[in-house]
Amino acid sequence: MKFSRNASAHWEGTIKEGVGNLTTGSGALNKAKYAFKTRFKDDAGSNPEELIGAAHAGCYTMQLSDFLTQEGYTINSLDTKATVTFEDAAITTIDLDVTGDVDGTDEKEFTKLAEKAKKNCPVSKLLNSDINLKVHFKS
Repeated sequence: MKFSRNASAHWEGTIKEGVGNLTTGSGALNKAKYAFKTRFKDDAGSNPEELIGAAHAGCYTMQLSDFLTQEGYTINSLDTKATVTFEDAAITTIDLDVTGDVDGTDEKEFTKLAEKAKKNCPVSKLLNSDINLKVHFKS
């Protein structure tokens, strides 16, 4: 299976006084505000770190669901929190915290499949992959 999804960012102004917006092709985000204060302070709006966290938590949880289903377990619920840490001008870690209510398995097997999902979810793989860049400049 092959498909593409897209998102875009628009920014105007300096890093501290400027403001931008984020839009996804699906419309889940439509000109969602982001700015210095939404990223580095606690103003309302979005920021790249929480979006990375949401993408990673969502992808990881679906991957874990797939592995549990393949093993024949009944999933009542899976809840994953991704905490993205930004430090010294870099994203340094992502902590995944998953809670599973799954029938037919035990903690040891759940932990094994949770670790397998961490290694195999496409977003986990992406965060360890090459990034390609195209540059266009308007003068």
